[in-house]
Amino acid sequence: MTEPTSASLREILRTIPDPASGRDIIAAGLVEGVEVRSGPHGLLVQVSLLTDRARAAAMEPVRQQVEKLLAGQRGVQNASAVLTAHKVAAAPAPAQSGSPRGHRHGRAAAEKPALLTQVGAIVAVASGKGGVGKSTVAVNLAVALARQGLRVGLLDADIYGPSLPRMLGLARKPEVRGDRMIPLDAWGLKAMSIGFLVEEETPMIWRGPMVMGALEQMMGQVEWGELDIMIVDMPPGTGDAQLTMAQRVALTGAVIVSTPQDIALLDARRGVRMFETTHVPVLGLVENMSFFCCPNCGHRTEIFGHGGARAEATKLGAEFLGEIPLLLDIRSAADAGAPIVASAPQSEGALAYTALAARLWSKLQGGEGKAAGPRIVIS
Repeated sequence: MTEPTSASLREILRTIPDPASGRDIIAAGLVEGVEVRSGPHGLLVQVSLLTDRARAAAMEPVRQQVEKLLAGQRGVQNASAVLTAHKVAAAPAPAQSGSPRGHRHGRAAAEKPALLTQVGAIVAVASGKGGVGKSTVAVNLAVALARQGLRVGLLDADIYGPSLPRMLGLARKPEVRGDRMIPLDAWGLKAMSIGFLVEEETPMIWRGPMVMGALEQMMGQVEWGELDIMIVDMPPGTGDAQLTMAQRVALTGAVIVSTPQDIALLDARRGVRMFETTHVPVLGLVENMSFFCCPNCGHRTEIFGHGGARAEATKLGAEFLGEIPLLLDIRSAADAGAPIVASAPQSEGALAYTALAARLWSKLQGGEGKAAGPRIVIS
């Protein structure tokens, strides 16, 4: 039997009707893309369905039908469908006196319905490049906030390289109740990642609209409940995920993670400028892998230099939030799925993250970087 192709699967989708027009979803122009690639045990199919915000709820049964229909085709190992929406950006409103943070929140609320309205603060943890330990910082920051007694959510926005399942020690899929997923509980916080839904070694080869749709589903179709703060682990760089988060939610601000050397700081600078361009305040910079102390003799070595992020923060007019040492225990704890803040709370690394969390929460509570209405912290 001939192996399914993008074209043949499109024809199969003609059996699903559009509830609004009565035509099939292909004729109605609702199928934006059908991607087929090889997986370890068959084909992996990804479909993006075009809709708008007003019809999102009505389209959810259609999305489920698409997944069920395609998953039942011979040779298909897994099928996933996401709802995507495109909207022409409104012209920027004139600058007004007062807080730019409040202005950003009002502009986002006017363009699209707010997501995560039960979240007190939303903070993005970001970096200009990969390999600086951003996800490790995000996870331990979230756990440290939870250990302060706060209700914390942790969202893995790195669609292409999700790392939360490994770092949190989670290997199960979230429960689905009705049309909403229940975030997984771990280390005192609620977590969601695309990595909970796919095999660990499955490559995520998605186009921009599919990334946007997946992110919006993890925000809007997950039962987060009331949270004091949400930490969002952003993918490295300045691409689709960053723009989606900046445009779709009223971010309280961003925390930029960098290592001390010049090349990493150059990329961190790009990250800062990107958030400034999208009117998201930068809450501060963190210097990760700031120094190394030999576990045997205690000798300190500044492998990547030291103080670069502090100097860069001063240059950019942002706060320097703290430095995290390069420690074997931090890495091994993350690989074991037991964040060091929880598994060794009195260790040097855990205390550094705890101090970072305390400073960030104090900054938010004191009004610095605070926006009216929902706040989202993205790490």
